[in-house]
Amino acid sequence: IRWQKSLRPGLEELESIEKDAFLDKQAARKWLVYSGSALFLLALLSGFFSKNILDQYEPSVQADLSPSAVEVVAVQPLEDHPVRLTSEVEIQDEAEMAPDSPENVHETSSNDMQVAKTAPATASIPTKEQWRKNYPFFRGPEGNGIAYKTNVPEKFDAASGQNVLWKVKVPKHGYNSPIVWDDKLFVSGADTEARVVYCYDKNTGKLLWEAKADQIPGSPAQLPKVTEDTGLAAPTMAANGSAVFALFGTGDLVSLDMNGKRLWSKNLGVPDNHYGHSSSLIIYKDKLLIQYDTNRGAKVLALSTTDGSTRWETVRKAKISWASPVLADVNGKTQLILTGEPLVAGYDPENGKELWTVNCMMGEVGPSVGYADGVVYAANEYATLAAIKIGNQPEIIWEDNEFLPEVASPLAANGLLIVATSYGVVACYDVADGSKYWEHEYNNGIYASPVFTDGKVYVMDMGGNLHVLKMGKEYQLIAESKLGEKSVCSPVFADGKMYLRGFDHLYCIGKN
Repeated sequence: IRWQKSLRPGLEELESIEKDAFLDKQAARKWLVYSGSALFLLALLSGFFSKNILDQYEPSVQADLSPSAVEVVAVQPLEDHPVRLTSEVEIQDEAEMAPDSPENVHETSSNDMQVAKTAPATASIPTKEQWRKNYPFFRGPEGNGIAYKTNVPEKFDAASGQNVLWKVKVPKHGYNSPIVWDDKLFVSGADTEARVVYCYDKNTGKLLWEAKADQIPGSPAQLPKVTEDTGLAAPTMAANGSAVFALFGTGDLVSLDMNGKRLWSKNLGVPDNHYGHSSSLIIYKDKLLIQYDTNRGAKVLALSTTDGSTRWETVRKAKISWASPVLADVNGKTQLILTGEPLVAGYDPENGKELWTVNCMMGEVGPSVGYADGVVYAANEYATLAAIKIGNQPEIIWEDNEFLPEVASPLAANGLLIVATSYGVVACYDVADGSKYWEHEYNNGIYASPVFTDGKVYVMDMGGNLHVLKMGKEYQLIAESKLGEKSVCSPVFADGKMYLRGFDHLYCIGKN
């Protein structure tokens, strides 16, 4: 504009005529508007008449697989395995319900590459007795800390080997507790190189197979940032006798048959957790239930155990949580109980419908709930310990805030409630009115959730010391044993044996 004005012939201005700076600025603005509009119209017309060449660069999903490398197998169409949708909440697209490709590869401990040729058409649903005979989830067959076992070991000495039937080193580190089905014991481990599921013979400690959770569509190329005390393998696995399921801090979920062949896998979305994801898995009938509360939103979802398709998904009005789901028998009907900030809520595991909710939690919720006889016990450090009676109008019947857990979940059994804290105090309350019977302080803090079985409470502290207490109104120590390494994993029981996981090793405790 300045150049254009300089071409105009200049005339000697009369001293009586004053120049108006405002008019000059106004003229400049008009030229800017006219020029900008012309450029915008030119760009708009160019974009409208241009040819879209991006279609030429669509990524190909066809892998370069030679017949000599992978055996091509026939997979029955999804129509042969109908999925019954019973949810009253929004279901994902039908395209998302298709099973993952059978080209997912499983690597055994001998590094043989195999392909899972078929998946079961229908889920094999264990009976109540089968669930309780095994140890399929975090905190037992209902996820509430009750093991339903008798004649369990009480004492051992890892240093001398007394009552230690076997001890093995787990190749990759993880904070998940073991699970057991029949003669097989499962744990997972992870590092920056790989995420792996390990299967051991629970009687001998022999490593039967291992399988990597790799080549999963949607898996992040860059690992999420996690803290050292959570890692990438914090969630405890789940098993139903037909398959085992493992979830990692990357959001990768894998299903393997009992021999280690991959059945299906998927990525649930990288969890946005500033410590790392730790919510464990649990199974109801033919549904794998997952609490997925992250900074990006909270939800609970149910996937088909046979093919990983979404059966239902419910958005939760909650913030990030590290707690795990619990199955509760409420008046003969199973409910799924979850806790997080600010709510404790019950859901119908058949369809994901929210049945009730109570707002009473706050902070970074790590402990799962305890449950007994129609009452849910929820707690979190710097929040409260609340006893919630379930009904059409759920209500808090009592609260206490003297001793609150940071990680370990409350345990309710035999009319008593056990709470273990990260600063080493274990306290016992009356479930009816919250009156405190006793408290006892240990030298180490407690992250592992207490487990009740055979009239006793098993408490593992972070120093690797196992404390066996009588479940009673007075504090009574039955036995104490030293693992010889740190531990944050809960004890597991099966067939008269106890299984413990330290930072580095797995232990089988029995009588020798």
